[in-house]
Order: sequence, then C-alpha cells, then structure tokens
Amino acid sequence: MPSRIAGIALDAANPGLLAAFWCAVLDWEVVPEDGDGDELVSIAARDRSGPCMDIIAVPEAKAGKNRLHLDLRADGVSTAAELQRLLDLGATRADVGQGPDVSWVVLADPEGNEFCLLSRTVQDVLRDDEQARQQMQA
Repeated sequence: MPSRIAGIALDAANPGLLAAFWCAVLDWEVVPEDGDGDELVSIAARDRSGPCMDIIAVPEAKAGKNRLHLDLRADGVSTAAELQRLLDLGATRADVGQGPDVSWVVLADPEGNEFCLLSRTVQDVLRDDEQARQQMQA
C-alpha cells in the first residue's frame, strides 16, 4: 500500500497568527492538543478529513522561496471573489518569477509563505471531468 500524507508542517514566528489565517482560508479549525500552544498549533478540516497542518514555532525568519507550496481552488465562488477574500484575510501578492501570462495568482500568507490560487474553480474542474467522462462513454 502507498503512503498517505498525514500532515503538512509549516514553520512560523507566530504559530497562532498563522493558524488563524489558514483556518480562515480553508474553513478549518484548531485541533485541541496537549502541550504548549505557543510552540505548536495544529489545524485540520472540521470533519478531520485529509491531512492536518502543524504550525511550529521557530526562531528564524523565512528566507528565500518555498520549495513546496499549496495550490488552492475557489470553491462555490468565482476565482476573482476568492482572490479578494484571501487578500482581505491578509494574503499579499507575491512575485516568485512566475511571469505575466500564468493562469494562477501567487500569494503569500502573513509570514511570507507562498501559495497559489489556481484559475479554475472546483466546480470548473468537476464539470470538465464529467464532460470528459461522458465523451469517453459515447
């Protein structure tokens, strides 16, 4: 059997601040943990499906471009509306050399960790997948 992703670890100067941001972005919640909430904050989907995100306190600031990042899709709203919501939550636009003609928007969370908002919504992908499936069956 293959492995499954159990969690995503994210270093932060202020785990509580970053946890609040990502909970708002993903509609997740803080997972109650034993231990010091100043050193580690875990967040997860409300139904606990999928991996969690562990946000861990570190003394050093982020340096350089992330080698791994999250790609997000708008779900139930337009990509433009989701972009505005993310910016209102505290995301900022980021330039990682992506060029002007890409179909995604590169953003950074309040501590500078890059992530992308993809141009196609969840509903676009589901619709296109269904159309492709129907064409294969025809």
